[in-house]
Amino acid sequence: MLRGLEPMRLLAAGPLLWIYAASDQQKVIDADVERWADLLWVSDRSSMLCRLLYAYPEFRTVFYHRLRQGNPTAALLARLAAHIWKGVPGLDVRGDIGPGLFISHGQGTVLLAERIGTNLWVHQGVTVGWDYRSVRAPVIGDDVFIGAGAKILGAVTVGDGARIGANAVVVCDVPAGATAVGVPARIIDAADPD
Repeated sequence: MLRGLEPMRLLAAGPLLWIYAASDQQKVIDADVERWADLLWVSDRSSMLCRLLYAYPEFRTVFYHRLRQGNPTAALLARLAAHIWKGVPGLDVRGDIGPGLFISHGQGTVLLAERIGTNLWVHQGVTVGWDYRSVRAPVIGDDVFIGAGAKILGAVTVGDGARIGANAVVVCDVPAGATAVGVPARIIDAADPD
């Protein structure tokens, strides 16, 4: 049965694979594909890009973001393709985002940061952006996890390896390796179990 799906996936995702081939963003897209395969526990990674483009609208949204950051031809083709092979409505991804971006259930999510590092893992209903009083948007480090419904607002910095709990409202810096929980968020580090 799975073999029967491969031609259908290839037919459906084929034009997107052509756009990928025309892009100068293949390296960062490949890093995203590897991250998704790791987190989805996929062992057979042959044609993984095709599978993700076919089955995961969240991935398509990330894919289009990557293409828009690249050469003009692929950026234009991505804008056109997005009208046919839709991403997730209400998933807004913008700015400088490092490779390895994984978005789980991306509905109602806005990622508008000054900079986002590598291997960000985001759940649904997350907002990362301006608070209209700050001089800049947030800066997110590498290997950060952001739980469902969390908000990270204003000129804050979230350090490498930090975890933002579900529904937390972060309006202060979060040190590397720390966890932020609550409204407004309080910082819990590994040495402080409370």
